[in-house]
Amino acid sequence: MTNKPLSLALFDLDHTLLPIDSDHEWGRFLVRIGVVDKEYYDKENERFYNDYKAGKLDIQSFLSFALKPLASHPRAQLDIWHDQFMQEIILPNLRQSAIDLVKSHQDKGDLCCIVTATNSFVTRPTAKLFNIEHLIATEPQTQAPPNEREYTGKVFGLPNFKEGKVVHVENWLSKLGYNWSTLNASSFYTDSMNDLPLLEKVKTPIATNPDDRLKALAQERQWQILNLFA
Repeated sequence: MTNKPLSLALFDLDHTLLPIDSDHEWGRFLVRIGVVDKEYYDKENERFYNDYKAGKLDIQSFLSFALKPLASHPRAQLDIWHDQFMQEIILPNLRQSAIDLVKSHQDKGDLCCIVTATNSFVTRPTAKLFNIEHLIATEPQTQAPPNEREYTGKVFGLPNFKEGKVVHVENWLSKLGYNWSTLNASSFYTDSMNDLPLLEKVKTPIATNPDDRLKALAQERQWQILNLFA
């Protein structure tokens, strides 16, 4: 039996559907509410963020840093803090232009998926705000049963970063019975040059609120450039 034609719309999250970096803002939020050491965490959070923007992020070192607070507190407390984070940081940064973009694909019947390097604890509630069921994110490792809701502070599997995004999307598509060649259409919206491997896989790469390096490449390759937050 042949699968029906499938059109795929992939979205990065930070600085693409959101005008902020939710990973970076989560770190700043933890500092503000006094969960982590301000001087140390502020300094490291900014260092990793600048490395990311420069395209030289050591993803494993960053995840050791970013996931440690998840292991230092019970999940019930983390969920309370995350609810506050959503109210104070994410909801005020939802933009109608981004919501409309996603809905335009959903109205056409496209399969929509957020593909983000930010971990799923931080991002899953935001995906729900966009009414996007499918989320491919970096997965924090959880403890063995009966404590499987609690985090270990380590990453589970391959980080969803750079080439890792391609691997995870291809594995997801395979489970659905598809690959790149059998898709009717595929698009990927992202702001970051770090996402070049996935941009080069889809049929329609769209540089969305692009950083300077991606904007220059998009102009060179005549890719569409979309500014959602202009």
